[in-house]
Amino acid sequence: MTKTIDVEIYGQRYTITGDGDDAYIRRLAHFVDDHMKHLAEGMKTTTPSKLAVLTAINLAHQLFESEKKRVQGEADVERRMVTLMESIDEQMPTSLFR
Repeated sequence: MTKTIDVEIYGQRYTITGDGDDAYIRRLAHFVDDHMKHLAEGMKTTTPSKLAVLTAINLAHQLFESEKKRVQGEADVERRMVTLMESIDEQMPTSLFR
């Protein structure tokens, strides 16, 4: 069911239209708002649009880093699994598998 939700990000009101849960959409907006405010603290002057782009780039960087860590974690699990399987194979008498 499509609905509209009003949120505020960095002092601007936005209407979000979609199927998402209200609380989730508000949480996302709050997350973006917090990031924009945090970035703005470290800058002398900027426009809201430039700040929005910098925030988007920072969030994209965080997403890419998380994805890289997830892929590395999966590779680590795969390596451990192979090592454990090889260890089990070495310890098991071959006559059990015939």
